[in-house]
Amino acid sequence: MSEDVLSEIEKVNIRRYCWYPAHGNSNISGSWLYFSHYGILEYRLENFSQEEISVMRSMLATLALLEQGPASSSDNLDTDKAAIWTHNKNEVSDRVNLFRQQRLEIVKFIGIEPGPGFNNFSVKLSV
Repeated sequence: MSEDVLSEIEKVNIRRYCWYPAHGNSNISGSWLYFSHYGILEYRLENFSQEEISVMRSMLATLALLEQGPASSSDNLDTDKAAIWTHNKNEVSDRVNLFRQQRLEIVKFIGIEPGPGFNNFSVKLSV
């Protein structure tokens, strides 16, 4: 991996974490890549300074760990209490919220809008 440019897998993960869909094969023409918000993201991915690349790699490492959090919470789903330990009933949602918050941090750092996969609303029902 060259220190002065992002690798293709790093770019894929940045797009993914920023709620943008797969880029696809660059040899295939398609109109969806020509929307301005896609162009801004792609421009920034190609033109980060060396210092920005270092920050971006640190953020990617954090996100990679946080992304696995909800799945690893499954180890505790079958236990409510064990001796003095009490399970956090909100563990999965807490982990998902932290992951989402860090994804928004990378979006803000890049200076773009979240991609079309971003869902900014939630439905809560009270019974």
